[in-house]
Amino acid sequence: FQLGGWSSMGTSIYDEVEIEDMEFNEELKTFFFPCPCGDRFQITLDELFDGEDIARCPSCSLLLRVIYDEEAIEKFAESG
Repeated sequence: FQLGGWSSMGTSIYDEVEIEDMEFNEELKTFFFPCPCGDRFQITLDELFDGEDIARCPSCSLLLRVIYDEEAIEKFAESG
């Protein structure tokens, strides 16, 4: 077993982060987290509700696994 060894389309997961550690933009309904390349990983509230747990960086191939539960994201949905 190797952390970060999981791959999707040949791309490995860079890291795992708790949803509470991500920055939430209410206007965009999107969570952001800094990427080592200088850009930011992003995942939308809708993607999370659809069961998606991989945030993507638009500038590089790195992926970030988001750790969350339904309760956590419902709070963000209600605040919007």
